[in-house]
Amino acid sequence: MKWKKNDIIQYMEAKDFIDSVLIPLVPFQVSDDNTLPSSTFQSEVIQILANEIEKELTGRVLLTPPLHYLKSTNKDTEVSRLNQWVQDVKQQPFEHVFFLTFDSGWKKVEKELDGTLLWLPGSKSGNLQSAEMRAVIKDQVDQLGELIRSYWV
Repeated sequence: MKWKKNDIIQYMEAKDFIDSVLIPLVPFQVSDDNTLPSSTFQSEVIQILANEIEKELTGRVLLTPPLHYLKSTNKDTEVSRLNQWVQDVKQQPFEHVFFLTFDSGWKKVEKELDGTLLWLPGSKSGNLQSAEMRAVIKDQVDQLGELIRSYWV
């Protein structure tokens, strides 16, 4: 289920079956021209991955809007903000909270997160329409879907 009105209405009717939340973590830094192309590319890819994971796990996962943060911001500040999101999410009957990111900086604070970090190394450029890129994304979605399912057992 996605963060859309019709999906949320369905969620409200089927809360007992949708036990997981997926929150994409997306850095945002307009001030650095050198990283703009790679960071926007990674943002696009993380959104595609999140949407494809939600599609594969429909009926068990709610995909939230991404949490955007300044890449240069101290992660401790962001951990606090992210955990506030989780506190709000946990007002619903969710058992599992997953964070999806390419930003390795989250690994350093992973133990402080009130959820499970799904970190992937991400490419900094590419053609999203190429068969190769689509194959890589499909493979990552398959692997992440399997990993998320392992938490449901």
